[in-house]
Amino acid sequence: MKLLSLNIGRPRAVPYTDQPEGVTGIDKRPVDGPVRVAAPGPKGVGASGLAGDAVCDLRHHGGNDQAVYAVAREDLDGWARELGRPLASGAFGENLTTQGLDVSGARIGERWRVGSEVVLEVTCGRIPCRTFQEHVGEQRWVKRFTQKGAPGAYLRVIEPGEIRAGDPIEVVHRPDHEVTVALAFRAETTERTLLPRVLAAGDALHPELLEMAEKYVARHSD
Repeated sequence: MKLLSLNIGRPRAVPYTDQPEGVTGIDKRPVDGPVRVAAPGPKGVGASGLAGDAVCDLRHHGGNDQAVYAVAREDLDGWARELGRPLASGAFGENLTTQGLDVSGARIGERWRVGSEVVLEVTCGRIPCRTFQEHVGEQRWVKRFTQKGAPGAYLRVIEPGEIRAGDPIEVVHRPDHEVTVALAFRAETTERTLLPRVLAAGDALHPELLEMAEKYVARHSD
């Protein structure tokens, strides 16, 4: 398992975002590194966990619980075959393009060591939006991506440090529950009846997903 590509985005003006200044950082491009990784601060204030990486719409992206976004190269290759065109590493706006790691099959709270210093913790999957759809340039992309159910993983920074493309990735902690990124994504999007099951991941869940699950259980407890 390794970090195949480390991807950084710069602010870019586009016509398809509702970000107030009309800019997005979704266009991530590979860099040689090394790049400093650290917790950026709470959502709404903190942006990306990677130095030099742009997160422009702080209402929906960035912050400690969405500090880093990872996608498996294997998933990109699957989409490339389905779409009939190549997809470069970073094409989904991911910071980390991994190889040999089942990102969407990772458990919430699972921890990865990347390189010799950085430890990241899985929090949730990526919910697709209009900006993502327009960036990829595929009609009905939000629906197709959601139906596929392999959203990649957001991660929080547990131990900061530097990483670079080619670094090994090691799973250093795997929780004993069965709440994967894919299951949590389905619970949040297409199968709300799964929400009670995600509570087994506890505080490792992204706080917004945890709140959603708790409210669902409260409403259906009678």
